[in-house]
Amino acid sequence: MSFLTAPLLFLPPEPPVELNGAGPFVLGRSRSCDLRLPSGDASRRHAEIVPGEDGFLLRDLASTNGTFVNGARVSEHRLRPGDRIQIGSSTITFCQVGAGADGEVERGEAKTSLSERPAWSDVFRGDLAEIPPFAVLQILELGRKTGLLSLDSDREVGRLWFEGGEPVHAETKHQVGFDAALALVHADQGRFTFDPQAGIPERTIKASVTELLLEASRLLDESGSGDVGRVVD
Repeated sequence: MSFLTAPLLFLPPEPPVELNGAGPFVLGRSRSCDLRLPSGDASRRHAEIVPGEDGFLLRDLASTNGTFVNGARVSEHRLRPGDRIQIGSSTITFCQVGAGADGEVERGEAKTSLSERPAWSDVFRGDLAEIPPFAVLQILELGRKTGLLSLDSDREVGRLWFEGGEPVHAETKHQVGFDAALALVHADQGRFTFDPQAGIPERTIKASVTELLLEASRLLDESGSGDVGRVVD
C-alpha cells in the first residue's frame, strides 16, 4: 500500500503510523500497544481501531477516562478523515489520502487528491479539515519532497518551501522564516496545495519539520490549552 493512499494516524512530533488493515490496532499506555501513548491518563489498553468493509471503527476498551472524537465521548465511532481522537492529553488525528484513476477522491463535499503523474511532478492538494498542516508537513518530510506548499485558511494564508523534505523558507502576510512557518502549522478550515515544480528561495529556516512541530506544540501548551489531570488505571 502506498504511504500516500494509506490510512494514517498522526501524533506529532512522532512520525505518522500506517493502519495496514490486518487486524485490531490498539492504542494505550502499555508497551504492547500498536501505538503507545505518552499520556499518563491513558489506560494501558485504552482503545482499538478495527478495519472493516466500511472503513475503520474506533472502539473504547472500557477505559477509565474515556475516548473522545472531535470533543464528544464515544464507545464506538466510524472514523472519517480529519477526526481527532482524544485520549488523555494525547490527540491522534486520523487521515486518509486516496488517488483514483482521475487523481481525486471524494470525502463528503471535500476532495483530497494526488495527481497521477510521475513522482517528480506530483501535485498534492486537499482540505485542511481532513489533513491538518502538521500532517501535510510530515508527509512531505517523509517523502523527501521539494517544492512549494501553499495554504489558504481562515486563520492564515502563506507559503512554505521544502527541499528534500526540509523546510527552507516561509512567508505569511506579516512574517517570514521560522515564525511564518509556526503560524502556518496552526492554520485550519481551508485548502492546501503542494507544487513540486516551484523554484526554491534562499534558506531562512534552519530547523527540521520535527523541530518545527515541537516548537509549535510548546507554544500551544504555553497558551494554556492543556487538559487537567485525570484518574489513571
